[in-house]
Amino acid sequence: MLLTVVLIGTSCKSQKKPSDTNLSLSDKKATSETKTLYKNLYTLSQKGFLFGHQDDLAYGVKWKYEDGRSDIKDVAGDYPAVYGWDIAGLEKDSPNNIDGVPFAKMKQYIIEANARGGISTISWHFDNPATGKDAWDHTPNSLKTILPGAENHKKFISWLDKAAVFFLSLKDKNGKNIPILFRPFHELTGGWFWWGKGNCTPEEFKTAWKFTFDYLQKKGVHNLIYVYNTGSFGTEADFLTNYPGDNYADILSFDTYQNSNDPNGEKFISEVQKQFKILNKIGTEKHKLIALAEAGYEAVPDPKWWTGTLLKAIGDYKISYVLLWRNHGWQEKEQKMHYYAPFSGQVSEKDFVDFYNLDKTIFEKDIPKKLK
Repeated sequence: MLLTVVLIGTSCKSQKKPSDTNLSLSDKKATSETKTLYKNLYTLSQKGFLFGHQDDLAYGVKWKYEDGRSDIKDVAGDYPAVYGWDIAGLEKDSPNNIDGVPFAKMKQYIIEANARGGISTISWHFDNPATGKDAWDHTPNSLKTILPGAENHKKFISWLDKAAVFFLSLKDKNGKNIPILFRPFHELTGGWFWWGKGNCTPEEFKTAWKFTFDYLQKKGVHNLIYVYNTGSFGTEADFLTNYPGDNYADILSFDTYQNSNDPNGEKFISEVQKQFKILNKIGTEKHKLIALAEAGYEAVPDPKWWTGTLLKAIGDYKISYVLLWRNHGWQEKEQKMHYYAPFSGQVSEKDFVDFYNLDKTIFEKDIPKKLK
């Protein structure tokens, strides 16, 4: 009953104690810094939502690897509260990740952001272990090959070993492990990844998730907050089909994007609202935080998208964070611009500043103020 009152009853939030959120963190040996972050995420979710951006510090439209630079900071004068990264490439000892970001730089950016009070989340577009092709190679039954006793299980363990080394290398100036929001096997309700819908059974997926969770802890990794993440879903049963259980996840989330066939964003708003209604119910019952872990409208052609569409899509739901996808810039192969957040001179820049100035949008400088 105490946990229910503390985590769900907003009237009691001022009396929350760190030990209360520890009860709902799935890793029972989580570091004190990780417990504090989880507690803070809950507190912040009662006051607004954190804004995040993928690869924010590494590059933007027409620039790359400029110390301290960020397209978001260029526009709003502040950094995002949440930084998204991906560790694909780590499994094959590549010096750079799937987006070309050197792992050494990623580590540096995570440490710098943490020192300022920012939060980092990590996904993993790992290669298909059965075929050696990329994450989008959805050859059926690939996932079952990494399960205990299967032909690629040892290979998968070697991948997790490399991830563990990376997670444990993320330390602050005091030598403490930096807490990370870890989002493995993301967009699991979609069929486009080798771990996705139609490519494995729910039981196989749950086994893979639990093994990943247990193995990383066995390797001494206790600085992760686990983010369970789907693509779009229509019902509570849809969202929970592959759910590994309350003891294996900390944040419940989904990804969704606005498409060019929905220029006014009406469909996007409606779908996000429907999904948050379902997710809010599940999160309340399970005492879990909820989030929109990936979102965006490519090239943001709508000058009022931030306050007119994204804000309406989130509505009054108490979500932990929303993360916009990366600002890659010009794509030579596709012959188009690929970005999801504004930059100086972009058509939605002014509206983004209005969005930034809202009391409920939380950026990096807002975090300490909101936690007072």
